Amino acid sequence: MSPKATGIKVAAQNRKAFHDYFVLERFEAGIELCGTEVKSIRAGTLNLKDSYCTIKDGEIFVRSMHISPYEKGNIFNRDPLRPRRLLMHKREIKKLSEKVQQDGLTLIPLSVYFKDSRVKLEVGLCQGKKMHDKRESEAKRGAVREMERAIKERS
Repeated sequence: MSPKATGIKVAAQNRKAFHDYFVLERFEAGIELCGTEVKSIRAGTLNLKDSYCTIKDGEIFVRSMHISPYEKGNIFNRDPLRPRRLLMHKREIKKLSEKVQQDGLTLIPLSVYFKDSRVKLEVGLCQGKKMHDKRESEAKRGAVREMERAIKERS
């Protein structure tokens, strides 16, 4: 029996989510995958750009998450955009479902990572940004960059 890999290794991040949404809360969820999909994720061939989560019948699914077919897999490869079930406790799913329905929030996948050789998905409870919010956060980022540049020049 081989020893388990320990630690956290990030496979992919959804940077666009931080540009388009305010992340209010973060949750960790397992993800139901087949073997060739795990190998493909290890190779780093997945994209979270336009993905989102839905809750239906007490189950939570991630949609539009693209996992490219594994090169060496043949008949075992699955559809790259198929909905994949997330593994969370019932009470967590119920809590998320209530917040999404009442407050008009959205569930967005933020990152996919390996935690002790298991694939995990970080889901964010998000609120959409308006155009002026995006400009404001861009201005803040630019101001921080300018300050760092000025400090670096003085040193």
